[in-house]
Amino acid sequence: MYLTEEQQAWYDGKNGFPLQKAMEIIVQLGKIYGAERLIPISSVHMPGSSVVVSGEAGVKFVEKMAETGVFRVPTTLNTGALDMESWESLGYKRATYDLQCRLTGAYQKMGATALHSCTPYLGGSLPRKGQHIAWGESSAIAFINSVVGARTNREGGPSALASAITGLAADYGYHLDENRAGQFLIHVDTPLKTSTDFGSLGYWTGKIVESGVPVFTGISEASVDQLKMLSAALASSGSVALFHIVGLTPEAPTLDAAFLGGKAQSEMVFDQKALNETREKLNKHHGEDISLVAIGCPHASMEELEEIAGFMKGKKVKSGIHFWIMVSVAIKAIAQRSGYLDIIKEAGGKIVLDTCPILSPMQDLIKANGLKSMVTNSAKLAHYGPGQIAIPTYYGDLEKCLNAAVSGKI
Repeated sequence: MYLTEEQQAWYDGKNGFPLQKAMEIIVQLGKIYGAERLIPISSVHMPGSSVVVSGEAGVKFVEKMAETGVFRVPTTLNTGALDMESWESLGYKRATYDLQCRLTGAYQKMGATALHSCTPYLGGSLPRKGQHIAWGESSAIAFINSVVGARTNREGGPSALASAITGLAADYGYHLDENRAGQFLIHVDTPLKTSTDFGSLGYWTGKIVESGVPVFTGISEASVDQLKMLSAALASSGSVALFHIVGLTPEAPTLDAAFLGGKAQSEMVFDQKALNETREKLNKHHGEDISLVAIGCPHASMEELEEIAGFMKGKKVKSGIHFWIMVSVAIKAIAQRSGYLDIIKEAGGKIVLDTCPILSPMQDLIKANGLKSMVTNSAKLAHYGPGQIAIPTYYGDLEKCLNAAVSGKI
């Protein structure tokens, strides 16, 4: 692998431990994947931001790097393990809070922005088409590669940290034109009306294509929230980091462009039957009673908060029901000024910052709040809920979730 004179000096340890360790990580990754050089990046989104993921050992490593390390590019933090403002009232343990403060503090010392969100593109971190970046968080990777057209591989905690310190990434994978070509052709032959429908499409597709690059036809329009849910589901049932929608996403103005002049490995049709079957597969709870309504996986947008506030105005959350809406601190601040939070709070809803059930110690919250079952509009959360969180989960669109919050039943 070619290194510039400056990069070689960093690798040789002539500029301190953090730069040396970071270069070792990036160079080794590059060698594994056959990269010929390192390339400059414009931003990092840090996946190892929850202590549920990093653990004590990970926290100590970041603290060690933070002793003299400095981030060279704008860096945002992914979802943390708890709500940094209301952790105690939600039922989190003090030890989790203290450990999370150490990890977040170490990142901040190096220059990170503690956005603690899985949707940094809604909170101010939005690269341009063609820019090279180093992002973690599976749903954000799929969204930013596909919807925006920026370029990143699926970075883990150590590699993202190394890129933040060096401002570099190894030039392989989705940084290269030839690896961004479509591989599978999916004909969407049924109307997709809600974000949940897009999530169902993503969940169905991810199981089939796994880590491949799907190309969708038959979708003429989609909102940011719908594309957000599609991205999250594709990265949950599979490990999709890039998709194209012909006529909609920036690298797919035509079918030929989406495949870079090549042909699909296989073609499939997503019809009404596939949509219905996918919904049923994601419903792991078939009773009526629920105890938790969870919205915001990935983190909710202003448009979603506006819709929730409009529905909940003048209504009340059923006694005994926990209604949580997960958002970033940036979206919360804007929603507060817009009056949406007051309406939601008056109705009995709870805005949860910084975290989500997937990257949170949910067993502590289940015990503290007596949670027995959950309803969500997120295919990603419905996928992970029964296994990772060990709570029966019902999957439905936003309106069904809001009705459940008010009635206490599906």
